[in-house]
Amino acid sequence: MYQISVEQHFDAAHSLRGYKGKCEALHGHRFRVVVRVRASGVNDIGLAYDFTELKRHLVIILKRFDHSCLNDISPFDKINPSSENIARTIYNEIKPKLEEAPVSLSCVEVWESPDSGVEYRAD
Repeated sequence: MYQISVEQHFDAAHSLRGYKGKCEALHGHRFRVVVRVRASGVNDIGLAYDFTELKRHLVIILKRFDHSCLNDISPFDKINPSSENIARTIYNEIKPKLEEAPVSLSCVEVWESPDSGVEYRAD
């Protein structure tokens, strides 16, 4: 089994509604996003899945979040833009893009700082 990973980042502001603490105020992060997929084998040139293709899918999704206030963007205008909800949203958006690929989506990680992150998987 192979696990393929790509990483990208986006810069955005958010506030956590109902949070009793400083994160209730508008603040920003450089969010680091890691997408991991699994493959059982490699193709005839030795690739399990093309990094470039996986990164392309991720970049398209993250483009709408970059340099924005996440609270103003769907679905975060209705749900809190927590790292947990961001990871689940990205997972749900990238999964259909991989339906025809020879891989299965393993997880999405979202890190809001070098030492604080979350992983979402649908198991």
